Amino acid sequence: MTHPAPVELTEAEEAFRVEARAWLAEHRPGRLPSMDTPDGAAAHRAWERTLAEARWSVVAWPEEYGGRDASLTEWVLFEEEYYRSGAPTRIAQNGITLLSPLLFSHGTPEQQARYLPPMTDGTEVWAQAWSEPEAGSDLAGIRSRAERDDERGGWVLTGQKTWSSRAPFADRGFGLFRSDPDAERHRGLTYFLFPLDAEGVTVRPIAQLDGDSGFAEIFFTDVFVPDSDVLGGVGDGWRVAMSTAGNERGLSLRAPGRFLAAADRLLGLWGERGADAPHLRDRVVDAWIGAQAYRLYTWATVDRLQDGGDLGADGSVNKLFWSELDVDLHETALELLGPDQELRGDGASGAWADDYLFSLGGPIYAGTNQIQRNIVAERLLGLPRGDRRAGA
Repeated sequence: MTHPAPVELTEAEEAFRVEARAWLAEHRPGRLPSMDTPDGAAAHRAWERTLAEARWSVVAWPEEYGGRDASLTEWVLFEEEYYRSGAPTRIAQNGITLLSPLLFSHGTPEQQARYLPPMTDGTEVWAQAWSEPEAGSDLAGIRSRAERDDERGGWVLTGQKTWSSRAPFADRGFGLFRSDPDAERHRGLTYFLFPLDAEGVTVRPIAQLDGDSGFAEIFFTDVFVPDSDVLGGVGDGWRVAMSTAGNERGLSLRAPGRFLAAADRLLGLWGERGADAPHLRDRVVDAWIGAQAYRLYTWATVDRLQDGGDLGADGSVNKLFWSELDVDLHETALELLGPDQELRGDGASGAWADDYLFSLGGPIYAGTNQIQRNIVAERLLGLPRGDRRAGA
């Protein structure tokens, strides 16, 4: 289903959208195997190469790094066309949407030249290594440490990360480590880039509900990282990380095109099976309206950003909305499917089941929804800080 843009497009923006739609129609692959399997990871890397060769991999990046210098409006248009076409989820997502904005804003010229090009075509896939067993979504509570090594000119990392997305099949990781144990919780943290095949790094895959392993634990035993792989300043990791969090919870990770496409598929499913489940009519309508509402909110955010505004704590509102919308939408689809919902695989029913299992992680990753509600309550509504004691 085609959705006219809710803003007036220039001729150049409309031409950009038409070009993207035509290219995707010609080149989009069929349904790829899960990227959380060896064969699937290889297939998704090949798709990244195809995107990069046509400069559709990183449309908003500068041309010198393989992008098209696309505006924020054009980026949203591309995302809508990408998901409308049925193209697969990006295995390069962590690097392109979470790390690259930080490399552009905090990275050195040497870091940008080293890490951005292999990110565009899937040559180097990145894993996000933030959560820890005792910290969860409380980033300020992390315990993994970085100790100074003046002799070698760098840092020695020790500790453990968990729920590290893409780690089983990724090449490199990025994450926070406590470089000053005597500093306050939000201070004394440093942001590091590191290879996952470095001496002292152990990656242990975690089996998911669907049996695949898209997450992993990462153990660090005296892993040396040179100064050149510190992103931002030493002790400035919290500020750098919050930039990432804003991207993940806001626009970059969950562009509205993904939910528009899923809502359109739900409408199609309703057309096939709705006669047998009239009690689900209102839920189908609510899901479609929710996707449209998210889209309108996103376009309003685009307008604000292009006028010089920023995401701020609004990213938490975004995260709460899209994560709950995603679960509701897929639960409705599975109820429409009835007993077929148990089937997984290459068929349409299997695709809904796979996507439903993925949606269940939405309220957890990118900062749990409980954390987001605290942010909304305290930073947007001005409510008093809640009791954060364990069990309270």
